[in-house]
Amino acid sequence: MLNPDAKLVANIFEKPEMAPTRDGFGKGSVEAGKADLRVVVLSADLEESTRAEWFHKEFPDRYIEMGVAEQNMATVAAGMANYGKIPFITSYAAFSPGRNWEQIRTTIALNNVPVIICGMHAGVSVGPDGATHQMLEDMALMRSMPNMIVISPCDAEEARKATIAAAKVGKPVYMRFGREKTPVMTTADTPFEIGKSQIFWQPKGLTFSEPQQSHEKGLTFSRVVIFGTGPLTHNALLAAQQLEKENIEVMVVNVATIKPLDEKIIEIAKQAGAVVTVEEHQVNGGLGSAIAELLSKNAPLPIEMIGVQNQFGQSGQPAELIEHYGMGVSHILAAAKKAIARKS
Repeated sequence: MLNPDAKLVANIFEKPEMAPTRDGFGKGSVEAGKADLRVVVLSADLEESTRAEWFHKEFPDRYIEMGVAEQNMATVAAGMANYGKIPFITSYAAFSPGRNWEQIRTTIALNNVPVIICGMHAGVSVGPDGATHQMLEDMALMRSMPNMIVISPCDAEEARKATIAAAKVGKPVYMRFGREKTPVMTTADTPFEIGKSQIFWQPKGLTFSEPQQSHEKGLTFSRVVIFGTGPLTHNALLAAQQLEKENIEVMVVNVATIKPLDEKIIEIAKQAGAVVTVEEHQVNGGLGSAIAELLSKNAPLPIEMIGVQNQFGQSGQPAELIEHYGMGVSHILAAAKKAIARKS
């Protein structure tokens, strides 16, 4: 059943509202700009695609067009942050952090200044643009960098909140956004806090803290927890709906902050005993790796990782690519059952 505390929209399964997560950045940057005069936005010649144009229209004196010069954009933003500004830098994720990683490392992260790096068009769902633009390594690149917070919003509404929160945190932040319209799973009332995960689905009639026995006497359920990040969290919810019909207790946890990870993940994983991770990113170095690292130290458990398996993307329609690379609902179902079967 849906967790009532998450306040997901009622029509999430049949006909969800659709919006790209980059829209959340556009709205959130304007709200952050209204709240704090120090907020500025820099663009590398992609203001329309990244939704930086929304900030530009509202605050033309606080918008800077850098041209196709991502390395320069990072260093200029670092200088502005050193002098009290709160810069958002925007481009496609393939170019920022893909092209300017060294400048981000040396001028932003090393100096621990509050620049927010916004990587747009991440994942295979950028579709026909193909492998060169389908950034699948960005979370791994940025998660390994000291001082860097890494955020992957599940939908446009969470992206709006995350953008506002990033402007207040006072540290370097990387945020990834998608181009394709994807389901909106949260509402204005759904909690968001950097470093905290949210339960989007919990077992019907009981919680994981109760014994592994259903409310129907004599019926024992299998258990698994699915940790999702980004828009593919919706596929995790669809899989949970099906697993519940098969008498499998499942919890779906939205992990919007990849770094730092919420340590309550440890307890949830222990109670489930089997883990699946879901991300539109290479499984190497992304959410799956992060959770595996956390659990290996605290609660070694069977874990199956849904994501891109050491491959580059290719041109195609977003939905086709999600299926081709093994990130569809059927793949999550199979992974959940495999993780349960591996329990000792």
